[in-house]
Amino acid sequence: MLLARRLTLHTGPPRVSPDCWLTFTLARADVWVMDGTVAMWAAALQFLAAGLVGGFCVLEWVWWRGELRVAGAAWTLAWSGILALGFAASGTLLLAPVGVVATSLLFASAQLSAGVVIVALPATKAYTSGPPVRWYVVVAGAVLTLRAALWLGTDLVVRDLPGSMQAVPGPLDGPLLLLAVAVVITYVAVAAGSVRVSGIALLLLASAALSVVTLVGVYLVAPQSQASLLTALWPLPLGIGLELLALHRLRETQRAARREHLMRDATARISNAAWFLTDPEALLVRARDESRVLLGDPSIEGSLRPLPRHRFVTELYSGAGRSVTTRERVFLMDLALVVSAVAERQELASRLGRAAATDALTHLPNRHALDEQLRSVIEQADVERTRVGLVHCDVDGFKKANDRNGHAWGDAVLVQVADHLRSVVDSECIVARVGGDEFVIVVPRAGTDQSLVELGRRIRDGLAARGADQATPAISVGVAAWTPGAIIDPDALMTNADTATREAKRTNAGVTLFDRALRIRVLTDARLLESLECGIGLGEFASHFQPIVDAQTLEVVELEALARWTHGGRTLLPGEWLARAEQSGLIVPIGRALLASSRAGLDRFALPVAVNIAARQLAEPDFLEHLEQSWGDGAWNQLTVEVTESALFDDRLDARAKLAELRSRGVRISLDDFGTGYSSLSRLALLPVDVLKIDQSFVREIGTDRGVAVLRAILALAEAHGLDVIAEGVERASELTALVELGVTRVQGNLLGRPSASLPVRYSQVRPQAPDAARRTHGASRTTSGSGEPGGARTGSNETVAVRPAASV
Repeated sequence: MLLARRLTLHTGPPRVSPDCWLTFTLARADVWVMDGTVAMWAAALQFLAAGLVGGFCVLEWVWWRGELRVAGAAWTLAWSGILALGFAASGTLLLAPVGVVATSLLFASAQLSAGVVIVALPATKAYTSGPPVRWYVVVAGAVLTLRAALWLGTDLVVRDLPGSMQAVPGPLDGPLLLLAVAVVITYVAVAAGSVRVSGIALLLLASAALSVVTLVGVYLVAPQSQASLLTALWPLPLGIGLELLALHRLRETQRAARREHLMRDATARISNAAWFLTDPEALLVRARDESRVLLGDPSIEGSLRPLPRHRFVTELYSGAGRSVTTRERVFLMDLALVVSAVAERQELASRLGRAAATDALTHLPNRHALDEQLRSVIEQADVERTRVGLVHCDVDGFKKANDRNGHAWGDAVLVQVADHLRSVVDSECIVARVGGDEFVIVVPRAGTDQSLVELGRRIRDGLAARGADQATPAISVGVAAWTPGAIIDPDALMTNADTATREAKRTNAGVTLFDRALRIRVLTDARLLESLECGIGLGEFASHFQPIVDAQTLEVVELEALARWTHGGRTLLPGEWLARAEQSGLIVPIGRALLASSRAGLDRFALPVAVNIAARQLAEPDFLEHLEQSWGDGAWNQLTVEVTESALFDDRLDARAKLAELRSRGVRISLDDFGTGYSSLSRLALLPVDVLKIDQSFVREIGTDRGVAVLRAILALAEAHGLDVIAEGVERASELTALVELGVTRVQGNLLGRPSASLPVRYSQVRPQAPDAARRTHGASRTTSGSGEPGGARTGSNETVAVRPAASV
């Protein structure tokens, strides 16, 4: 190979004087002899340039990393690296002795110079965003590759002088290099002419152009010493341009870092201010001012707009239409996100506050808000010495109607009631929803009690008129008032109004005022309730037994256990406390005590016992378990459970199932006070009933034709359904005789025995009356039926029934 021959040729000692250096530099691919002083100076300059360019490569690498590896930074780094290697190779070549090293450095320096020319194309593309550069690179690369191949294989690029160690350029060295440079110049002209180039890019292109001009001058300068100098210096303008670019990028990086720091500080200040500023608009103004100062654009404006689903969008933009960089856009978006987050947070807090104090369905204040507002109104009224009215409204039968018609119907009714209340009262009045179907109106500076009652009537009558075209439940209204000087107690005022509403429901009055009389009754009920609770704890409830006798023989065949309350040294009848016990639910523990007492009566008297079971007891989920615990095991066929018609006819399937379970154990079921409740002849056969008890109101009418007809109908109905019949409330002998004539088999009443805790009795003698005699003595018997004598009862003007203890019992 030619290169191997050249390496062998140059291994000998140089044929020059000792004070001169044999150097090789690339200029038209020539190798000539340079003065030693010039060579030393040129080598030093080359090494200095290599060090500077290599040092700035580090800065360019940082720039490349900071710019997220953009093409411009990458190609600048590559360009600087190749140029630094070229400077180092040229400097080393100037100092290297003749031989293999010098020849290798000469070839490497030439190829690095070619690399500088090739890299100039993509670098120009990156800085100018010019046209595609692929074909330019292909053409220039092919030319320079051909030059390198000819260098190694022929003498067309570099040739040796015959009989000398000196190498000189070949005929194709200059044309090939200049052709590659022409390709680069062509692309630079096209790229620079098609787009607007920045100042630093123009500076870099100018330095590159100066280097190209210097390189071309190598071929145009005749004196060898000047050509050698130009050969050593042609890369310097490009290196200076690249270093100026690196310095520019360094300053830009420092400036960008400082701005980044300022942007982070501004974002942090706005974020901190977001915790203290509750007004999103004020925070938006502050964010706008921060961005104006930091970006130097006084035209920056901001907008805050609501979006669906309680969201917000914030925009910060330049009003003058100035374009912003990507980092500036991110900064403005960060500030906008902080403002939007504050707006959404305040909206959420506002909605939560409204939800905590507002009913979601009617948008009225709820109970929590009412408590605060009512107290505030009363305190203000105490200062002003004015009255405060409280109107409590409750929708009648709302729960059953809501279950029957559906929740959508119920919601519509509640909204209608709320709208109606708003329309009736003044704007200074407070309308609130405090419960499912309960509403309250607070009336500041209220007038007289009569005016408050009139307001209640307008509310009730107005709703009825408003819902005339549809099924709208009625409203029961309770009115209470706070007067100056009274204790400031909103809860007590609410309780008084609620009590008045319950009284309006109980009496069907519609509107009731909580006055002194109602207060006394409430206090009496409260004391009674307290006494009932105390009596249950002390075991003051017991059973008194009234005999049920055979109507023909007057033999005691069964006992009815009647509740008696011994309290304060006297025995209280159920009429004094039963209603309150049922309302409060205390009838359940009282009923359990009576069942236990009735079982004791069964064991004591050895007679079947009938026990009254209240509807409230029967509705208890664990009624059967309580019954078993109170009655005990066995003797179920000796127990009769008496229930009222309302407990069975009110669509209580669970009650019927419980009674059916008791029947399956042998318990007899008696329908008490038959004919006074919800009797339904068609449904009677479906009920688990064994006995019908004729109410005493029908027995009282037995002396009339209408009364007899009703009794005959009841007896016929019982016979048709296979039911036994007991007539209760028999207090006259004429009533007993008439019942016997109608075919009643069992009777009960004070005539036959009053309720007592002692041993039951039976009649030992009876004188049946003829029908005419019964009618003659019926009037006289009215004066003797309530005698209550323990030894007997008068049956007429000339007839007495004697009794004695039932020895056989």
